Amino acid sequence: MRAWLQCDRCDATYPLHEVRYRCECGWLLDVTHELEGMRGVVSRETFDARHIELAGPRTSPKHSSGVWRYTELVLPVEDEEIVSRPEGNTPSYHHERLSEWVGLDEFCVKHEGENPTGSFKDRGMTVGVTQARALGARAVACASTGNTSASLAAYAAMAGLPALVFIPAGHIAYGKLSQALAYGARTFQIEGDFDDAMGLVQRVCEELDIFLLNSMNPFRLEGQKTIVFELLQSRGWVPPQWIVFPAGNLGNTAAFGKALHELHVLGLIDTIPRLVAVQAEGANPFYLGFMGGFRERVAVRAETIATAIRIGAPVSYWRAVRALRWTDGLVMQVSDQEIMDAKAQVDAAGIGCEPASAAAVAGVRKLVAEAVMDRSDSVVAILTGHLLKDPQSTVDYHSGDTSSSLKATYANRPIPIEASVDAVRRSLEGWL
Repeated sequence: MRAWLQCDRCDATYPLHEVRYRCECGWLLDVTHELEGMRGVVSRETFDARHIELAGPRTSPKHSSGVWRYTELVLPVEDEEIVSRPEGNTPSYHHERLSEWVGLDEFCVKHEGENPTGSFKDRGMTVGVTQARALGARAVACASTGNTSASLAAYAAMAGLPALVFIPAGHIAYGKLSQALAYGARTFQIEGDFDDAMGLVQRVCEELDIFLLNSMNPFRLEGQKTIVFELLQSRGWVPPQWIVFPAGNLGNTAAFGKALHELHVLGLIDTIPRLVAVQAEGANPFYLGFMGGFRERVAVRAETIATAIRIGAPVSYWRAVRALRWTDGLVMQVSDQEIMDAKAQVDAAGIGCEPASAAAVAGVRKLVAEAVMDRSDSVVAILTGHLLKDPQSTVDYHSGDTSSSLKATYANRPIPIEASVDAVRRSLEGWL
């Protein structure tokens, strides 16, 4: 199977072994697969035959990983070259109370927070680090609000590659920072926000000859595409009507659109679901662009409780616009209040997620309320990160220690009592 790097604007092509993130014209590059040559060779049965429930340490990544199962549509590589934990194989959950809260009969969440380091980033990082090692990279680096740094540090450690991460000082959850430190990454806390860190890491990688592994790296998106591949495979290749997800740097938006486009071209799916990218009101450049018809690229100074999507100048902006055009997609925004209330509902269902993930669920509820979605629609929301990625926001919400603008609508406050059975009995009256 052949693949190469290609510019979507001017169609210039480059070989996979060339370290390049942008075309000479300045546009971001895609990994392009020879889809026509795959027709009749790659099929649903190809991927179904590789799926196994249990895998031992010697199992091929093409069987154990929810990314490398789809290697023909990800990266042509031999088993021994792959850096895998393994990742993927994440579950989908349906909960009646959560479905009723959003207002749908057929609603489920696919939980990417159950990847090895607790977020969807592992899917892109297994591909990015595999490519870095194949290229003989001397080190890898990223800017991060948390999840990317945790994933990069883990996969780089597995591959034996030095890792550098650049994080905004004071704007990263400790559940994420702890992983970057634990896995041995050289961690730089810089003055400024994520967008400042992103600008710095690009200059560092260019001047010091280090392989950049933010989502502007086209190999990252190839791994993130497999969220959609796996979702559809788990449904017997029958697409839902909607796929809804949180949107920050817009890598997933770009990746999901590319995944659906490729599957449709190959004939593996008959219909294309509509994508909905959900942003926080305080970090909404893509929403503002959507409302303005994408006549120009919009940037904002981002601020939201959902740190994973606190990004004001998303790198994959135009690739994400392409994804919406492929899928007749939408962009919407939700408030921090709506995010934390939705998170409380996901958590109370026994599923759990970090705040950014809950933006997707809040978005679904809002679209149902606005009659954009019908109650009978089939909808899947993507939860991108684990509950323990940002435990402080959860404790603050339920203890009532939130910012003055947020109400703990569904708080489950700790109950102070004396250490006696009678005190417990009294507190349980009317509850059990």
